[in-house]
Amino acid sequence: MKLKYFSHSSFQITTNAGRVILIDPFLDGNPTSPVKSDEINADFIVLTHGHGDHLGDSFKIAKKKDAMFICVNELANYCISKGFKAHNMHIGGAYNFEFGRVKFTIAHHGSLTPDNQYTGEASGVLLSIDGKILYHTGDTGLFYDMKLIGEMNKVDYMLLPIGDNFTMGIDDAVKAVELTNPGLAIPMHYNTFPVIEADPNEFKEKVEKIGKACRIMAFGEEIEL
Repeated sequence: MKLKYFSHSSFQITTNAGRVILIDPFLDGNPTSPVKSDEINADFIVLTHGHGDHLGDSFKIAKKKDAMFICVNELANYCISKGFKAHNMHIGGAYNFEFGRVKFTIAHHGSLTPDNQYTGEASGVLLSIDGKILYHTGDTGLFYDMKLIGEMNKVDYMLLPIGDNFTMGIDDAVKAVELTNPGLAIPMHYNTFPVIEADPNEFKEKVEKIGKACRIMAFGEEIEL
């Protein structure tokens, strides 16, 4: 299985069976993304919430291969209203897809689309694929239930924001890693815009100081999990 980081909160998972899953594909309007939406295909698109920098280019990409959206109920219905297929879920619920298991978690954030449609609660997501568990926190502030998430799931990879202002900053993100206890922490949602500038090396140093592992993925980098 492979994980590719496009920048911001946008990731691509390629399973051992060749299925491609995108998370929050914000590419064309993203000044830090090394790729554009016309270069990407997907079988499934997981959305954590409806903000423009997360909904991003989902609709352009979904049209190519009739990709299925996976998201909380209100956001799924929004995607359906735009002519796409979606699997409706909600926080706390899990479902077994052909590629693996998906479960949505809480996230402290908002969820309003660029055309001002309310799309339910923002979320994080746990993906159990090919024997690994990835926890993409979505946009969120720090919350103590991350400890519970870590106790109930052996999280191998935790993808979490460090950019502050709209989400956790570095120190809160370090605490989130401590609470969740993942095998590897990967920072996201930073340096896309001036207001969320942050130094991932500072985050890495602080994470390693508490005895946890961290990897800074370069924008466009793909790693094998």
